[in-house]
Amino acid sequence: MELFFQTSMTFPVVLLSFVLCLAILYWLVVALGLLDIDLLDSASDGGLQAEGLGGLLLKLGLGGVPVTLLITLLVFFAWLFCYFAELLVLRFLPLGILRYPLGLVVLIAALMLAAPVVRVVIYPLRPLFQRLLANTTSSLLGRTVVVRSPRVTAMQGEALLEDGGAGLILRIRADESLGYKRGDRLVLLEYLEPEHAYRVITEDEFNGH
Repeated sequence: MELFFQTSMTFPVVLLSFVLCLAILYWLVVALGLLDIDLLDSASDGGLQAEGLGGLLLKLGLGGVPVTLLITLLVFFAWLFCYFAELLVLRFLPLGILRYPLGLVVLIAALMLAAPVVRVVIYPLRPLFQRLLANTTSSLLGRTVVVRSPRVTAMQGEALLEDGGAGLILRIRADESLGYKRGDRLVLLEYLEPEHAYRVITEDEFNGH
């Protein structure tokens, strides 16, 4: 056990150990019902932006499941690779100050090795999350949301849906000329699957006023 903790706290393993602890804490909070897994923020072709982290995950073929799950799995398997690299190889080498640049190389290599493993793991999970996503998006139509972005346009906009828990942050779209802004109460009218967003209208329009 002492060797386990010593290895886990050694660079570069300690970096992933910290992130893995945060991930475990997150899933414990989810298990207690204090947070929801945001199915609507899933890593799918329509759900992630084509740049940044989302674009990288899509390029690696890691789509179709919630981003939080993807990151957790990536960190877990990368941690395993780093842990055994340290346990079986690095700790026997007289690296000195070279431990840090070499450790960064090992860390990057571990993440690269973890990606195809995660791709295999999530493959059977994709149909399940796709069904859950379809059911979730349909059930949200007609719900009232509060705009949280400065404005809503045909290209951008976010709103908060109160669900009795932490709430859901959804992408919303509308003609910019309508002037929807932060704090406005709108209704989810239609799910725009290609954009992974909702078309919205005012409550009065929805109620036929």
